[in-house]
This record gives sequence, structure tokens and C-alpha cells, in this order.
Amino acid sequence: MALLRSLSAQRTAISLVYGRNSSKSGSAAVVARRSLQTATRSSPAAVAVVASKDSDESVVVSPLSRLTPSNGGHGTRRFLHSGNKPLQASTVAQPAYAEPALKVDHKTKSTKCSPPSSSSSSPAGSPQRDPLDVSFNDPIAAFKSKTTWELVRAYLVYMICSSEKLVEHNMTLLKLARNVLGTRLFVLLMKSSFYGHFVAGENRHTIVPALERLRSFGVKPILDYSVEEDISQEEAEKREVESSVSSAGDNKEEGAMPQYHVDKSFADRRYKVSSARTYFYLNEATCERNMEIFIKCLEAVSEDDRKAPRAVATGATFGTGITAIKLTALGRPQLLLQLSEVIMRTRGYMEEMVGGQGNVLTHHKTIKDLEKYYASLGDNKNVKDFLKNVTSDKEGILHLFPWSGIVDEDSQLSDTFRVPDPQTGQMRRLISQISPKEEEMFRNMIRRLNTIVRAAAELDVRIMVDAEQTYFQPAISRITLEMMRKFNKDKAIVFNTYQCYLRETFREVCTDLEQAKRQNFYFGAKLVRGAYMEQERARAQALGYPDPVNPTFDATTEMYHKTLSECLRRIKLMKDGGEDARKIGIMVASHNEDTVRFAIQQMKEIGISPEDKVICFGQLLGMCDYITFPLGQAGYSAYKYIPYGPVEEVLPYLSRRAQENKGVLKKIQKEKRLLLSEIRRRIFSGQMFYKPKGNYVPI
Repeated sequence: MALLRSLSAQRTAISLVYGRNSSKSGSAAVVARRSLQTATRSSPAAVAVVASKDSDESVVVSPLSRLTPSNGGHGTRRFLHSGNKPLQASTVAQPAYAEPALKVDHKTKSTKCSPPSSSSSSPAGSPQRDPLDVSFNDPIAAFKSKTTWELVRAYLVYMICSSEKLVEHNMTLLKLARNVLGTRLFVLLMKSSFYGHFVAGENRHTIVPALERLRSFGVKPILDYSVEEDISQEEAEKREVESSVSSAGDNKEEGAMPQYHVDKSFADRRYKVSSARTYFYLNEATCERNMEIFIKCLEAVSEDDRKAPRAVATGATFGTGITAIKLTALGRPQLLLQLSEVIMRTRGYMEEMVGGQGNVLTHHKTIKDLEKYYASLGDNKNVKDFLKNVTSDKEGILHLFPWSGIVDEDSQLSDTFRVPDPQTGQMRRLISQISPKEEEMFRNMIRRLNTIVRAAAELDVRIMVDAEQTYFQPAISRITLEMMRKFNKDKAIVFNTYQCYLRETFREVCTDLEQAKRQNFYFGAKLVRGAYMEQERARAQALGYPDPVNPTFDATTEMYHKTLSECLRRIKLMKDGGEDARKIGIMVASHNEDTVRFAIQQMKEIGISPEDKVICFGQLLGMCDYITFPLGQAGYSAYKYIPYGPVEEVLPYLSRRAQENKGVLKKIQKEKRLLLSEIRRRIFSGQMFYKPKGNYVPI
């Protein structure tokens, strides 16, 4: 009863404060303040300061009736967040009067009084910022962007994802439901459950409200049109084998590397992969359609970006929106396999000449060093022609082959990837045989990528090229770095993705950072743990090549943190040296809160602030909201990966999300706990019909 009397007194006070009659506002505020002081004494709790529209006075309200960001035009309101830090309260404008704020001790669940903090107050007109609870245990900060129905839906979705039997047969169950219910009822069911939770909408127009709400709570979008083909394993294997072998046949020449040749046992690249989308090559027309879809994503991001307010309108990357693409969507996989093998065989050739390991540029050898190596061949025309095309600078050789010509011009692959035999002087081909038609297909793939990146540059949107399997990745990384060299001259447009479960990730990132420094372009990297671990291990064992994957989860964590620390170290060196620190941009794309905390701590230790705009964070829509939204609301650069597409065509994507959530039960348990806590709070505070309306500006 005491609690009910307390709530009644608070509701009376709030109605008095926000009365429409301005002539009575002063006396109403006084009465309200007295009522609330009485209520606070009878029911101690944390308090928030709220500015009245009709008076310079401010009043104190109990958190049992925490106010929403949607305030009906009565001034901007701020929220108190739970966590390990003292609770703070503030308004956009400094209040004329404020009661002391109360501090919650979460170990004892006791409430203590402490003076209001000025550190969280924002000057008039400045973007709203909240303190960050780095334990990520604040349900209000996590879910203030959600309606109560959305919280209930999320809780039910996670309950289903916790059932191993349901998740294991989820695709069968979805198809059964579609057949039983019919299309219309099935679509309604999906929109009120899995689809509504994990997907933003059906097309670039219907997702606009979702993007606007994200931005109003400090979070930016990475758009992905998530329509996937639902093809059988047999069809997937057939397509992959046909598109991964040259018309001349899969002839393994001397020096061929087995990992860069297709194997039917692993031709279905979806095998044991739940967190990544897979494209299977059908024909060149399909690749053209994929290019058009990516460009439409860019246009949608650009439109959203132009409408959004920004805290800072300039910077290394200017626009804040991002689109994700995959290279396997743009061309024949055989070409990526062959190119990857060329790159690895070139490294082997360099190791034969000068010893050591790693990328060509890490050896720091010069043209003169190569001339000495070929000296025994005498005045050889082949050697002279080869050395003319070697890419080098004052620090040494960058590449043995003219990659700029491959990306920018119509260089023929068969003619380019040849090296002199050190014994005979004859030119030795490093690439397996490729037909004129396949040469044209490669040129088409590069043309499509150039078209996409050029459109991104014109629209002021960033491109993130996703990582794929290790047998494609050398080619993907090499092409992406050349796109960086070509387009990242004034700001970071193109980002590469690095999977930290791989043993070579740290070395590869250091090599690419070195190339960016020496060729003077902006370097962009997205760091992820990785999506293909089980598949990679099984394939390596079956085909008899070294396992490329780190041995343990902890080793992957160490690799991630080591790689991130190296990037931050280089950023600090540039910052301290008066250079543009934004020449290195990193996205910490992780659902692991320990990794996010590590990044935040490292930023603090070396003096990198969110306003420097060199580090951002990213998570998937519908997952780990308790990480993304507190980061965005605290002023960090935070992103959600936003899938969209027609309901029936994104079923494979939804199936993968369910599988992925089954594999991270610990995270699900935490999210469920926070969801339940916020649902209960809203029920008992009378906020069941809370309407989210944010006042945050993404950095």
C-alpha cells in the first residue's frame, strides 16, 4: 500500500508540473516538489532531474516512473543508468534546483545519497551523452530504444533459440509452418517473431523507420540485402565444382597447392557455417544483379546518412553509413582460387631466393638484390623485362607483380604471373592455365568491384569487404588492398576484414599496415573472430595441409587483442607525431564483451577518444543490444549490421541466426536476464506503453 501511495503522489506531482496553464506553473512546481519529497521519503529510490517546460524550476521523480525520451515537448530528459558506477542525473539545460541524486550499491542493493554530478550534463544544443557502464549490465541503457512488445518478442525469440531441438530443425519447421498457414499468415507470424527481431524490413524504403530510430539512439547502420538462395546440398556442390575448375581442367601442375583446388567433399561452403552468408556462382548475369543490389544498398545508406544529424560533419570518413559486400558474389570462384594460389606460390618463390617467410614486402629486398640473384643468368631479356614490372620504393620491393595494372588496366593474368627460372632463365608460369573466356570473367569481376567502390566514393558511403574461406582470402585481401590504394587517398572508403581465429592474422595485418604506410593510403580494417573455423579445420585435415586455425578460443582472443593493440599503437604514434591518425580506421566487430572492454580500456590508456573517429564497434541487429546501444549513447561510434529483404527470401538468413544464437548460450542467458529485468521494471512502473524517442547524435 505504501508503494501504491508513493506512486499516486508521484503521478499527481508530474501532472501538476506539466499542467497546460502557464500562469499556475510556479505554484504547481512548488506543490509538486513537496509531494515528491514526501513520496521519496516513503519509498527511497534513485532519482532523476527533469526540466519543466513552463518553469525554470526542476523537480525530482522516482525511478519507478522513469520518464521516456518521448516527452511531449516538455524539454529534453535524461536517464539514470544502473551499473557499478554511481548513478548520475542531468538535464540538457542546467537546472535551477535539484535534489541530491541517490547512489545504488549493487552488492548490497542499498540506496545511498550522493550529490548530483555535473559531468554528465550537456550544454544546450550539444548531443546527448550518457555515462557508460562497462560491465554492460544496464537494462535501461540497453533497451530504451525498444517498445515493451519488442522486449517481449526478443525474450520469446531467445527462449526458442535456447531449445536445441527446435534450432536443429528450424528450417524444416519454418517450411512446415509456411505450408500449413499459407503465405499471408506465415508472413504475419514471422514479422511478429524471428523476422521482426533479426531483420529491419523488406526493402530499402520500409527499413527507413528502423534506421531513423537506431540513429536517434546513437547507433549507425551497416546495410546488407540478406536474400539467400535456398538450394540443396547437391545443387550447391554441383555449382561449386563447375565454377571452381577451369575449362582446361583441374590439372595440378608441379608446385600446385592442394588447398587452392576444389574438393567435392567441401564444395558446399555452407558446411558447419552459421554466421556467414554464402554465394554460389550461377552465371555472369547473376553477378551483375548482385552488383546492382550492392549499389542499391549504398544508395539506401547514403539517403539515410544525408537525413541524419551529425555531431561532427567532417573527418577522415565523412559519411557514417557502411555497406558490406562479398567478392564471391561478383565473380567466378575459380578465379579467386587461382589468384590465391599465385600469391602463395610467389611467397614461396621469394623465400627460395632470399630465405625467411611472409609477404614479399616484409623481406625489404631491393631491385639490386634481385639482379645479384639473377647474375648467373647473364644479360637475359626475360629477367630485364621481369624486373621492369616489379613494384618497389626506396625501402625495397613491395610486389613482384604489377598489381596496379591488374586492378586498373586490362592486364592478362596468364602473361602477368610469370617469373624467371633461376637455373635456366626461362619464364615460369605461377598461375594454372586460364582460358581467354576466363580472363574476360576476371576482368568483369574487377569491373564490378570498381563500379561498386566508385559509387561508394561518390555517395560518401564506406564499403566493408567480408572475409571468406582461407582458400579465397589471399586473392580477396590482395584485391581489396589495391582498391584501398586506388580509392582511399583522402579518407577510408574501403575496409578489409581480418579473421582473428587464423594463425597468420597478426602478420597479415602488419604487412597490410606497412603497405598502406609506404604507398600513402588510408587503411581500414574490420576485426572479427571468424566464421569458418570448423570447416577450415576439417578441410585441412582431409586434404593434408597445415591447420590454419588457432588451437584454442583463448589463442583466438589473444590474437584479436594483439592485432587490435598493434593497430592502436600505430594510431598513437601517428597522433603523437602530428600525422593524421585517421589514416588507420578499425572496426571492432565482436559480440564478446571482454573484447569490447579491452578496446575501450586500450583507447583510454593510449589517449584515443571516440571523437578521434578511428575506432568503431559493430554487432548484428537483434544480438547483444546491451553492448551496442550503451556504446552509442555514451558517444562511441557504434554500428548495427542491418539485414533486410522479403520475408520468404531471408529464411536461410534467419535459420543461420537461430543456429548462431544456439552456439552462444552464455550471451543469450545474459540478454534474457536483462530483457526480463526491463520488462518487469516497465510493468511495475506503469510504462507498458513506453514509446521510444531518442535524442542522441551518432558520432
